[in-house]
Amino acid sequence: MSDKAALPDSRKGQPDQPQVPDLEPEFRVVAHNGQRRGIRLEHGFWEALKKIAAQKKCTLGTIVDEIAEAAGEGANLSSALRVTCLQNATLENAALRRLVSVETVRTILLACPAPAFALENTRKILTFNPPFQNLVRRQLPAGLNDDGRHELKLALDLNISDILERLRLNGNLPVASGFVIGFGERRYRGQINAARAPVVGPELLMAFVVNG
Repeated sequence: MSDKAALPDSRKGQPDQPQVPDLEPEFRVVAHNGQRRGIRLEHGFWEALKKIAAQKKCTLGTIVDEIAEAAGEGANLSSALRVTCLQNATLENAALRRLVSVETVRTILLACPAPAFALENTRKILTFNPPFQNLVRRQLPAGLNDDGRHELKLALDLNISDILERLRLNGNLPVASGFVIGFGERRYRGQINAARAPVVGPELLMAFVVNG
C-alpha cells in the first residue's frame, strides 16, 4: 500500500477555493465621454463591475466614471472600484437574506388559499396558514387550540430526508406524499405536495395539502 493512499484528503470539508483566473490582474482601458482610463484590477472585480453595469443598464465606462467622480480627485481609483464591488455584494447579500427567511415562508403560506404548513426535519410543524388551521379544527376538534397544538402528531409516508433527496435530484420540483395528523385518538389522512422552503440554515419543507 502506498503512503499516499493512507493519507486523508485535507481538502475534504474545506470551502471551494476561488478560481485562479479571478485572482489574476487584468489591465484594461475604459473610455467614457472621451476620457480614457487605464486600470489594473483582478478578473473577479472586472466581472463584478460588469454585473453592476448590467443591473444599471449602462456601460462599464459609465460605472467607472461614476465611481471615479464619487471618490474624488487624487483618490486611488482601483481601491475605489474594489470597495464599490464589495459594497454592492454586501447589499445584494443583505437583500437575499431578507428573502430567504422564515418570514418569507410565512408570507408564502399566508398567500396560499389551500391548507399549507412549514415543516422542520424533525417533523415539527413550524408555522401554518389559516386554511390549514381550519382543516385541522374540522377534522380534529381542539387539535390547534392553545392547550392542544403541541400534542398534534404528524406522520409522513416518506421520510423527510427522502423528500429532500428527491427534491435535489428532480430540480426541486414538488414531491407528493401522504400524511397523517393525529390528536388524541383521532386521525386525519391526506396528501401533500412538498417543496423546499427558501431559507438559509436548517432545511425546511413547505407542505401544501391537495385534498383538504
